[in-house]
Amino acid sequence: MISIIAAIAENRAIGANNDLLWKLPNDMKRFRELTTGHTVVMGRKTFESLPKGALPNRTNVVLTENKYASFENCIVFNDLKEAMQAYRTEETFIIGGAGIYSQAIDFADKLYITRVHHSFENADVFFPELDDDEWIMTEQENFPNDDKHLYPYTFQTYIRKK
Repeated sequence: MISIIAAIAENRAIGANNDLLWKLPNDMKRFRELTTGHTVVMGRKTFESLPKGALPNRTNVVLTENKYASFENCIVFNDLKEAMQAYRTEETFIIGGAGIYSQAIDFADKLYITRVHHSFENADVFFPELDDDEWIMTEQENFPNDDKHLYPYTFQTYIRKK
C-alpha cells in the first residue's frame, strides 16, 4: 500500500523557504506514530529540511535527479516508480515535497491529511488538488487551537475509490 501523508493549509500550502509554515505537535506525533517502522519516501529538499537528517526507525528513501548523490542513513533513487517497486513494504509513506506528492497522487492508495484551518500567504510550495471523485474520506477528527497549536486542524484519512 502506498500512502501519502501531508499537512495542508486551506490554500493547499505546505511550506515556504524549505520549511513548514506551522508547528502542530499533535500532527508531528501522528506522523511519527503512522510512519515509524515503515519506509518513508521523500524528495531531496524535504530530506534537507529535516533538522536531524534521516528519520529514526524508518527506512528513508530520498529521490533526487543527481545520480551521484548520497545521504547518510538513506537509500537514494532517481525515479519514484523504481523506488516504489524496490521498497514497497506493507505500507510505504510518501512524505513530500510538492513534486513527489504530484507524482505519487495518481497511484497512491491512501491519504493521511492534516487540514490546517488557516491560509498562508507567504507559502511557496503547495499540495496538488485532490479529485473528490477519486477519494472517500473514512475518518475525520477535529481539533481546536490551544496553547500548543496556534491553528485549529483536522485529521482526515482517505482511501482511493475502486
